Amino acid sequence: MSNTTDAQPVFDVDVTSHGEFPGAADYARTKIADLGRLAHRPVLYARVKLTRHHDPAVQNPVIAQGNLDISGRVVRAQVHGATAREAIDRLEAALRRQLEHLAEHWELPKKGPRAPRRPWAQEHRPGHPARSADEAEVIRRKTFAMAPCTVDEAADEMDLLDYDFHLFTEKATGAVGVMYRAGSTGYRVAMVAPDLGEELGEFHRPVTVSDAAPPCLREHDAVERLGLLALPFLFYIDAAQGRASVLYRRIDGNYGVITPSVDSA
Repeated sequence: MSNTTDAQPVFDVDVTSHGEFPGAADYARTKIADLGRLAHRPVLYARVKLTRHHDPAVQNPVIAQGNLDISGRVVRAQVHGATAREAIDRLEAALRRQLEHLAEHWELPKKGPRAPRRPWAQEHRPGHPARSADEAEVIRRKTFAMAPCTVDEAADEMDLLDYDFHLFTEKATGAVGVMYRAGSTGYRVAMVAPDLGEELGEFHRPVTVSDAAPPCLREHDAVERLGLLALPFLFYIDAAQGRASVLYRRIDGNYGVITPSVDSA
């Protein structure tokens, strides 16, 4: 990917909001559209979503989420702000850094040393509002096919999408694993079976490998367990389906479940 500064064509920014944000949509379009000059390749779509927490105890109640598709490669960021304008400014800064990182790594070979985890990766990362066990429920389920990838590629994808975790199929073993942020290096991978850690393909990121086996649980038991833990997600084997799944906390305090399709599991 060239680091030239050739101007890219103007692109539309789709802005949606949940709550009253006077003037915020136009401000977001202007700020995010200006990032086109850093993209170096066509921006196929750009989306911004603004949401407000209604809990008065939340210090920074406005959440700004942004997604940019740069010639088929997606970058994503999610931040908090005290006001819509502040959240949009933080979102623009986070996406700017994502684009700079993408420009540096677009054409890098798959082998060789990788950059350490970027220290800004969790700046203004939204928290999860507390809900009681009786209030929180699974309101979204996603099943999708996962193309096999290496551990390094899984870490890259997690970073570009600004996620806390990334469910993937490891290329060498053909088994499902989850990449997540933890440990002294900032990256850890857990596989459906701990002994698969010794069979992973070569990787260069400073990733530690978990030696813990994911628990085998029914979905409602997984919900109960995650409700007791101060963690953003739970990697487990769904007892009813016999497949790896991730139960995660949504920004609204409820839960979502991600499961690989049969062909990926």
